[in-house]
Amino acid sequence: MNLQMNLMKKFRIIPNVLQMFSNADLLLLSTSEPHGLCYIETSELDGETNLKVRQALPETSVMGDKLLLISEFEGQIHCELPNNKLNQFEGRLHYNGDILPLDNGKTLLRGCVLRNTRWCYGVVIFAGKDTKLMMNSGKTKCKRTSLDRFLNILIMVFLKIIILSIICLHIQFVNFQIVVFLLAMCLICTILCGIREWTIERHFALYSKLDSSIIPNYKEHSSGQIAIISFLMFFSYLILLNTVVPISLYVSVEIIRFVHSMWINSDLEMYYEKTDIAAHARTTTLNEELGQVQYIFSDKTGTLTQNMMVFRKCSINGQSYGDIYDVKGEVIDVTEKTPTVDFSKNHWFEPNFKFYDQTLLKDTTKGLHEVAEFWRLLALCHTSMPEQKNGNLEYQAQSPDEAALTSAARNFGYVFKSRTAQTITLEVAGTEEVYDLLAILDFNNVRKRMSVIVRNPLGELVLYCKGADTIILDRISNDTAPLLKSATIEHLDKFAADGLRTLCLAYKKISIDVFNKWHKQQKEAAVALTNRQEQLDRVYDELEQEMILLGATAIEDKLQDGVPDTIAELARANIKIWILTGDKQETAINIGYSCNLLTENLHEVFIIDGETEREVEVQLKDVRRRIEQTLG
Repeated sequence: MNLQMNLMKKFRIIPNVLQMFSNADLLLLSTSEPHGLCYIETSELDGETNLKVRQALPETSVMGDKLLLISEFEGQIHCELPNNKLNQFEGRLHYNGDILPLDNGKTLLRGCVLRNTRWCYGVVIFAGKDTKLMMNSGKTKCKRTSLDRFLNILIMVFLKIIILSIICLHIQFVNFQIVVFLLAMCLICTILCGIREWTIERHFALYSKLDSSIIPNYKEHSSGQIAIISFLMFFSYLILLNTVVPISLYVSVEIIRFVHSMWINSDLEMYYEKTDIAAHARTTTLNEELGQVQYIFSDKTGTLTQNMMVFRKCSINGQSYGDIYDVKGEVIDVTEKTPTVDFSKNHWFEPNFKFYDQTLLKDTTKGLHEVAEFWRLLALCHTSMPEQKNGNLEYQAQSPDEAALTSAARNFGYVFKSRTAQTITLEVAGTEEVYDLLAILDFNNVRKRMSVIVRNPLGELVLYCKGADTIILDRISNDTAPLLKSATIEHLDKFAADGLRTLCLAYKKISIDVFNKWHKQQKEAAVALTNRQEQLDRVYDELEQEMILLGATAIEDKLQDGVPDTIAELARANIKIWILTGDKQETAINIGYSCNLLTENLHEVFIIDGETEREVEVQLKDVRRRIEQTLG
């Protein structure tokens, strides 16, 4: 797709100033924040409430809010066709003779909300039904509860019986198999009416002269009169029971649902005081389904857990840190009385940050090379943005994991101070270190890792990489000491057994010739309009090889209050619960026990790890056989 954007002065209204939200998909040009940054919330798009960072191209961010420069902006955008992929955008901008790559980090999508940013300018790429938000929207499905379905079936049966009975009566053909329900009701009512007329007193009322001619003396107590009255009442009941369809029932049910939703919204038991958020019934037509739930599918992070990551343990150069030991060498459980590490000598330390192993701070203070590189990696390899508010340094991170790791490096003396599109500034032991940021190798769910390439103050080019242990360990140099690798794996397994989220860290030095050759390939892949991500992944993978293993991190994400009790109660109600997590298998099993999804009463935990449909089917059949043998 080729979009020619000539923003002449008379079209100066095209780059809209965004105050609250965007009604189109935009290419970000400039913002009120330094280096063309802006912060957005995408909860209406993907349900995530954490702030995300977007950054304008350095070539356009220099325009700021100068309307003259913006109105004279002239460029050509080549991009993909409209699609519904919220996390992907592939395009390039031809501007001032350069070809600049465009990705999702340079765009503002319709539906996102601007936060902590006073204004921003952008060029409309897609509008109306071509925006990604509209491409993802479809017809709203009408959801019906089991009660609604039952009532509809019942009413349809009644309607069919009534309609067929009327048709049969009109054509003088009575099929008792079809009209048996209606006729039976009429017959029963007629018999009861006749019994009452015979045994108690006469209740039959005359309404016209025609009735008087049929029953001259209706108070006469005779079987003939009762038979005539019963015969007439049969047709009266036939007319009355034609209204068997309970229209008012639907109205009553809707009123009950509305009142029930009001009770849900005002229920103090479901009010969360910390964030001042109450329960909200979004779909009142499904209230009664809450009592019919048989399966619950839940995410772990942020749903069962607090989504507040805390740096707890780490492994550096084969040495484990985080546990504290007594004189006998046994691990001591941490309590409120356990003394914490004193970080007060660090001007930028966070008072709420707690770490209990004194050894790590001592080794950091000694300036051990591996320890220093460990903290530098955490302080450099991320996409967080620092902000100074009232003298306090705060980090805006795209994930709580990044925030926890950057915060840990800060408290141990490797403070991430600032960043631009070209540099990252750290403060180490009171001295500022400026690193040239040469490239960011982005994280995605396929790569399961991210890397940065920087030029350190000594002029050396270094690649820092962090990611899943299974990915990083496969890319470690063959010269890595076997004891270092085995010790790190042992520590990772121990961290996972403690229910902690783990990452592996590695780095390597790169020659300038190797980088220049690689960077040329990376730039070509970055401006590709087809299969860009696959090309970038392939280029990234070529460089992320033969790295030096540094160690691993372990982060704690505590369960929310009441989660174990809630899951136990749901299990007692025979509700099946599925929890989705991207953690290691050992971590997932440990979390399962801690939240009562798995209990000690289980005879065995079955692992289904097949990679194909056939393998999974075979494993499930084997599990079923073993369960039947155990129960049988």
